[in-house]
Amino acid sequence: MFGIRVRAIAAAALLVAVATVVGVSTTQDRAGADPVFVEWPALLPGLTDGFDPGSSNVCVSGKVQCIDAVVREMQRRAEPLLDSCSHQALFALTYLRVTETYAWSARQPGYYADPAWTNHAVAVFAKYYLRAFDNWTADSNSSAVPQAWKTAFNAARAGRVSGAGNFFLGLNAHINHDLGLAMAAAGLTGPDGRSEKPNYDHIDALLNSVTLPLVAELSARLDPSMDDSSRALSLDAVATGNVMYLWREQAWRNAELLANATPLTRNVVIGTIDANSITQATTYSTAFSYLPPVTSRTARDSWCAGHHDDPAPQAYPFGFPTD
Repeated sequence: MFGIRVRAIAAAALLVAVATVVGVSTTQDRAGADPVFVEWPALLPGLTDGFDPGSSNVCVSGKVQCIDAVVREMQRRAEPLLDSCSHQALFALTYLRVTETYAWSARQPGYYADPAWTNHAVAVFAKYYLRAFDNWTADSNSSAVPQAWKTAFNAARAGRVSGAGNFFLGLNAHINHDLGLAMAAAGLTGPDGRSEKPNYDHIDALLNSVTLPLVAELSARLDPSMDDSSRALSLDAVATGNVMYLWREQAWRNAELLANATPLTRNVVIGTIDANSITQATTYSTAFSYLPPVTSRTARDSWCAGHHDDPAPQAYPFGFPTD
């Protein structure tokens, strides 16, 4: 498929997903306890992008309960997409699984040097996707929806591209457009003035750990063409994954430019980010388009109709999903 193996594409999609940056079972202080309920819709208006460890808002202060709330919001959006076999389900499920895995990692002592900042940054990043999705759902022509996301959402609704295309369009919009903006908004340093780049970079290892179970689940439930690799040691995933790590690195550099920009140069940086994401969205939309009668959505839709409720075939770092 245009020289790019789909398992490699899955690795790329993971980078998006947290690229930064749950039912999954999350560890509670006592066995059998209900998870702490955090009402994301009520928090969202108060989720200022800046990080404040002393804030009473659990997202602004970087509490892990905020990530639990983000996961519930992702589940709420993903479930009807999965039930209807919408082509948007591929990216929605990818982002959900990565965020569930992040929630697990955030509860592992010492996994992040500054888990509060990382929690906050992941929540801010997720807000860009949730906001784009909701605005597009309300009005697909809304000027509030970035063009890269419009291209991704419109292609999924029309069923114009393969599963790999949905992957790449989603990851392009979320990394190449959203990530730099989100990290600049979240803040690149902690309260002590030290760069949060090491925490940001550590997510790369997390994303790598999700690759194989995610590809297996997407292939088993939504589109079997997502796993067409036969290369030993997943070398295709490694190669494409490293390209995505470079995308994440560029997003951080864009965030640095935004953080140090004047009003004039800020507009230039944002314009460059927009232009790059739009160009790549156009490329992926064309490269991964179905070409009837040679290729079409028919086999994919038929497979999903019979398998979208199947369980994940492989465990994630947090275990098997319960949703």
